Amino acid sequence: MDLTLWQYQFRFIMLGDSTVGKSSLLKRYTEDLFLESINQTVGVDFYVHFLEVEPGVRVKLQFWDTAGQERFRSVTRSYYRNSVGGLLVFDMTNQDSFDHIKEWHAEVCDRVQPHTVLFVLVGQKSDRDAEGERVVSREEAEKLARQLGVPYVEASARTGEGVRDVFELLTRRVYQGLLSGEVELLEGWDGVKCAAPHALQLQRANLAQPSTASKNNKKCCA
Repeated sequence: MDLTLWQYQFRFIMLGDSTVGKSSLLKRYTEDLFLESINQTVGVDFYVHFLEVEPGVRVKLQFWDTAGQERFRSVTRSYYRNSVGGLLVFDMTNQDSFDHIKEWHAEVCDRVQPHTVLFVLVGQKSDRDAEGERVVSREEAEKLARQLGVPYVEASARTGEGVRDVFELLTRRVYQGLLSGEVELLEGWDGVKCAAPHALQLQRANLAQPSTASKNNKKCCA
C-alpha cells in the first residue's frame, strides 16, 4: 500500500484510566508488539496507521493516546474536539476503571458539540480471564455498552486477541457514518478529512436512492 495515498483521514482518541492498557493496545495494533513494561503516557502520544476499509478506499488513522492521570486532563481535554472516534478502554481486572467509563464518555460528549464522536467500549486484558483475575463480567460490560449506545469488544494487548477487531470496528463505524451522513465534514474540524469531497457526495447520493438497473433486473428475473 502506498502510504502517501489516502481517501480519508480519521482522528481517534484513546480514553480511560491510567494503566488500563491504552498504549499497549496501540503498540500491538500499529507495530504488532507487546512490551511487558511500558512508560506511562505523559500528556498525549501520537500513532499513525493505514487501513483499507473496502477495495480502493484507504483511511489514514491518527491516534491520540491520552494520559489517564487527572493532572494531565487539562491537556488531554483539548484534543477531544478534533476527534471523530473514541475508544473507551477499561481493565477488566480493575472495577474502578470500569466504573469511570461513564465519566470519560460524558466528558467527551460535553466538549465535542456540535461535532459527532462515535465510540467503542473495550474490555482490555482478556487474557487474565483464564487466570481468574477478572472482576468485570461480560454481561456487566455489555449492559453498559447498551446504555451508552456503543459496541463492546474484549481484547488482549498481550496476546493480540481481539485487537484488530477493536480498531477496525471503530474505523468502519466512522466510515459508514460518513457515507450515511451521521458524520459530517465541517470546516475547521480535523476529526475527518476527505481527499475528494465530491466523490463522497456521489457515494452518498448512490446510497440514498435505489438503483434503477436493479429494479429492472428484478422485473426481468421475476
